[in-house]
Amino acid sequence: MADTIASVAVTNNAGVDVFKTRWGSTVYDYQLNGVSTDFQDLMVAISEHRATAVEGEVAPLSTRMRKRNKDLELLGSLLAIFSQTQSKYAHDADGGAQASVSGVTSEMVPLACEAYRRKGGTPSTNLSWWNEPWSKSSVDGMVSVLKSMIDERNNAAQTDMTRLQSLVDRRDESFTTATTLMTNVSETRDNAIRNM
Repeated sequence: MADTIASVAVTNNAGVDVFKTRWGSTVYDYQLNGVSTDFQDLMVAISEHRATAVEGEVAPLSTRMRKRNKDLELLGSLLAIFSQTQSKYAHDADGGAQASVSGVTSEMVPLACEAYRRKGGTPSTNLSWWNEPWSKSSVDGMVSVLKSMIDERNNAAQTDMTRLQSLVDRRDESFTTATTLMTNVSETRDNAIRNM
């Protein structure tokens, strides 16, 4: 024989008939946005809210990942440009050898400036500073810094991918929980109506 929850009719302070369960809680003991609600509906709302909150974390993370991917693409292009410039020098070029860097686009300038500052230089306010002659050691330094910047962003991208996967798993779990609760509540109510 199935275990059923015994309930008795009671009224709340407003004189509205409610049911009191054998554990002492009334059916509408919970308030959700100022509206009386039962436990099952409250749990469904909490699960839906959790899923929405997780979804709110996914959007900014996705935006950050797209920006980082664009930066990685630009850094890769910069590395190719400076590696090509590096090949212009004789393998054993002395410190006086110079070559110009060409192919840097306006979109690459902020990252090129960041790399130049990390290398220890101060980029000129003249935006064509990369077209001025470069020594072999300066180009070698830029190649090294650009590789380091790419590695940093790749490591951050891996961390973000792990975080994104965790958020997606949590969101899916929340939706599954909400769906399961709604199904259970619906089945319970259907059974109660059939047994009346």
